[in-house]
Amino acid sequence: MGEALRRRIEVAKGTMMTSGVEEVFNHATVPSDMGELLTDPRSFARPNEVHEALTWLRANQPVSQVVNERYEPFWLVTKHQDVMDVERQANIFRNGDRSTVLIPQDMLQAVEKVMHSPHLTRSVVNMDDREHRVYRSLTQSWFMPGNIKKLSDRMRGIARTHVERMLERQDGECDFVSDVALHYPLHVVMEILGVPEQDEGRMLLLTQQLFGARDPELARDASAMASPEKGIAMFQAVLGDFYGYFNKLTADRRANPRDDVASVIANAQIDGQPISERDANGYYVLIATAGHDTTSASTAGAIWALAERPELLKQVQADLSLIPGLVEEAIRWTTPVKHFMRTAAQDYELRGQRIKAGDWLMLSYLSANRDEEVFEAPFDFRVDRERNKQIAFGYGAHVCLGQHLAKLEMQILFEELLPRVKTLEIAGTPAWTQSVFVSGPKRLPIRFTVN
Repeated sequence: MGEALRRRIEVAKGTMMTSGVEEVFNHATVPSDMGELLTDPRSFARPNEVHEALTWLRANQPVSQVVNERYEPFWLVTKHQDVMDVERQANIFRNGDRSTVLIPQDMLQAVEKVMHSPHLTRSVVNMDDREHRVYRSLTQSWFMPGNIKKLSDRMRGIARTHVERMLERQDGECDFVSDVALHYPLHVVMEILGVPEQDEGRMLLLTQQLFGARDPELARDASAMASPEKGIAMFQAVLGDFYGYFNKLTADRRANPRDDVASVIANAQIDGQPISERDANGYYVLIATAGHDTTSASTAGAIWALAERPELLKQVQADLSLIPGLVEEAIRWTTPVKHFMRTAAQDYELRGQRIKAGDWLMLSYLSANRDEEVFEAPFDFRVDRERNKQIAFGYGAHVCLGQHLAKLEMQILFEELLPRVKTLEIAGTPAWTQSVFVSGPKRLPIRFTVN
């Protein structure tokens, strides 16, 4: 972070605490109860409440600041067009200067103290400008549509295996999350990365501990999050387990390169020098976690929606050409990544609000994907929605590398599964992960009959 920008952030924070919001910023502020709701991980296990608050904000205060003593002040951007405008201006709204994920103020300070950086890991997510382009280009070709299509036969085989296991259950019931949705995309992305099948369970557990750190059912140690020092230590322990694994993978791929992404990362050259251990590990962790967790969430979101709407299941089964539309709608509906944060590098006006250099912004993809100005009847689940402009994968320079892989994985799974089931219904109480950042179904008990 540049010194001038650091001073701007410190001045803004200090003035906020001493002079009051209205005197300094003269802007719209999110009502305190909504600010509490939208920064509490537990709220995202009750998504209807979150959507109710975001709907009000889109209509009344589409760009407004959240002031909460537990967090540094930040702007909440709720409209689809505004999220896109911020994303497309990566030179103005930067990723590297502050955390790209909302975390409490004491945790931010603990990260800075330990890492001398706002980030626990280094990856393309928190890089800017030329550095971002260089690192992203290392693996970009692997995840482009042309290359992904070459893997479709292998994906179909993996999908068919998981469908067969599900349909062979004698009781006609399963937890679709733990039995199918978690493991199918995990297997696909680990094959691409180069992680052997026997290690997939380890990767899944570490991913859940990283993204679900504030969910008592998924965290390695939920009590650790009560203390910033213990919380950081827990994150470091999880990342340390990832790094220990991937350091061995790097050594192997440098000695014995293969046709996989791990070999690309391990043997990468950055400005004529081998990629650093920290940067390689950050790359591995990004692919090994985001590469399957978000796809799992959207896949489960689709089955949840169909199980509650039998007429839509019949509609898709009668016309399988609707499956790509089902995929897009499931991604919009679920929006696994709820937000990313950006930092303004210069003063900027957005919907009449004066954003200052150094200000922190939350891009709410969850809100943008329910924007009434973009999506007709946004709270309806429609498999035949025309021109679905969902932005769950982000937009602009930082759009998700794996979006084409995710969509094809989901399409192939639904092509294999949906023609073979007669009915789907909810068979218990589904549940969402408690997380402000990445949240999707963590339990989805369903009952099915087979054609």
